Amino acid sequence: MTVFKYGDNVDTDVIIPARYLQIADIKELAKHCMEDIDGSFVKNVKSGDVIVGGRNFGSGSSREHAPLVIKENGVACVIAQSFARIFYRNCLNVGLPVLECKQAAKEINGGDEVEIDFEKGIIKNITTGKEYEAEKFPEFIKRLIEAGGLLEYTKEMVKCTK
Repeated sequence: MTVFKYGDNVDTDVIIPARYLQIADIKELAKHCMEDIDGSFVKNVKSGDVIVGGRNFGSGSSREHAPLVIKENGVACVIAQSFARIFYRNCLNVGLPVLECKQAAKEINGGDEVEIDFEKGIIKNITTGKEYEAEKFPEFIKRLIEAGGLLEYTKEMVKCTK
């Protein structure tokens, strides 16, 4: 998991600029993820990579497009000092894991290799050998993420009740 590092107040218009929101195909829309802050993001990100941000990551509008394009680009997790609450919830709704960990967000650098144990809430910086403890997900949030988001989780729950 290679890290892409960004600063404070990365808003949803930076994650996916509003000028592209008329694009309905998520694969096409995802080609514009982070382009205003990091023009090389889409061509360099690989499945399983991680975004690390500062404070208030995902501020701005309530659009779900932002976590959707991050997830579509294969990002396995977003780690930040703090998240805008609606962005945090939208990430869970689409099945994108997010971890708040102030120290990890400050100390992990772009290009570092990290490993995340979601079960224990441990973020390990393979590059430096340092470990950080994030809050573990409650069981129902783990199930929601594993299902691929709120919609898929709800479909599973409906099947169970039939």
